[in-house]
Amino acid sequence: MTGIAIACALASAFFLAFGAQRQGSAVSADTGGLDLNSSGFVRLLRNPRWLFGLLLLGIGMGLNVAALAMAPLTVVQPIGSLALVITTIVNSRDQGLRLNRVTVVSIIACVAGSMLFVTLAVGATRTDQVVEPRQEITIVMILAVVVSFFALLNLLFGKRLGAIAHILGAGILFGFVAVLTKTIAADLLDPNGRFLLNVPWYTVAGIVVAGGLGAWFVQSAYSSGPPDLVIAGLTVIDPMVGIAIGIGVLNELRPDVPAVLAVGMGVCALVAIVGVVALSRYHPDVIKRRAAQKRRQRPSASKPAGNRKP
Repeated sequence: MTGIAIACALASAFFLAFGAQRQGSAVSADTGGLDLNSSGFVRLLRNPRWLFGLLLLGIGMGLNVAALAMAPLTVVQPIGSLALVITTIVNSRDQGLRLNRVTVVSIIACVAGSMLFVTLAVGATRTDQVVEPRQEITIVMILAVVVSFFALLNLLFGKRLGAIAHILGAGILFGFVAVLTKTIAADLLDPNGRFLLNVPWYTVAGIVVAGGLGAWFVQSAYSSGPPDLVIAGLTVIDPMVGIAIGIGVLNELRPDVPAVLAVGMGVCALVAIVGVVALSRYHPDVIKRRAAQKRRQRPSASKPAGNRKP
C-alpha cells in the first residue's frame, strides 16, 4: 500500500505542477498582467489552456487524496512539496526566465521548511482523535470569521492586493477545506449507518464558500505572480493551517510533546513562510511584472510644442 501511495503522490506532484503552470500562463495571457475581474474569470471558463490546467489540477488533487488514504501524512506531504520544484522548472523554461540565487534559496527554504514541519508535527500529534460535533461547529465558526475577513479585504483592496496576500488567503482557506473534508469523511464512516445524514449542512456550506473564495484568490494570484509562487503558498500554508486547527481545535497534540519539538516546529514554519515571502518579492517573474507595472504607471512626457516659423 505504501508503494502505491508514493506512486500516487509522485504523480499528483506532476499533475499539480503542470496544471498550475497551464492555468498561470492562461490567466497571465488573458489579463495581460492586470488584476483579474469577474468578466475575465468568465473568459477563462472558455480558455482551453485554463480548462486543461483545471483538469490536471483535479486529477492531481484526486491522486493526493488517494495517497493520503493509503499512507501517513509524513510520507505523502514531503513528496507533494516536489510540485514546487517541478512548477519552477517548467515555468522558467516556458517563460524563458533565468532563476536568480534568491529564488533558488527561497524554494529550498519552502520545501525544506514545510517537509520538516510536517515531519515534526506527525511526531507531535495523534491521529486517533474523534471529531466531536462541538469541535466541528467551532471550526465552521472560525471559518466564517476567516471568510468574512478575506471577503471584506478583497472588496476593499482587491485591486491593490499583491500575489502574496492572495496566496496567503488561498492557503488559509484551503487549509480549512482540508480539515472539513476530514470531518465529513469521519461523519460518513460513522458506524451508525446514517452516512450522508451524519453530515451537517453548515459543514458542506463552509467547504463550498471557502473553496470558492480560495479558488478566486488562486486565480487572482496567477494574474499578479508566477505559478510556482501559488504552489509554494499552497504546499506551505495549507498543511500548516490544517495542523494548527488539529492542534488548537481537535486536541490532536500529544500530552508528552517536549518543548524543543514545539520550538522546532515554529522555526521550520518560520523558515518556510520566509521562503514564500522572499519568493513573492524576488522571483524573476515578479521583478519583471513589477518593472512593467512601473512603466505603465509612469506619466507620459508632454509633447514639445512645434517650432514656430520666424
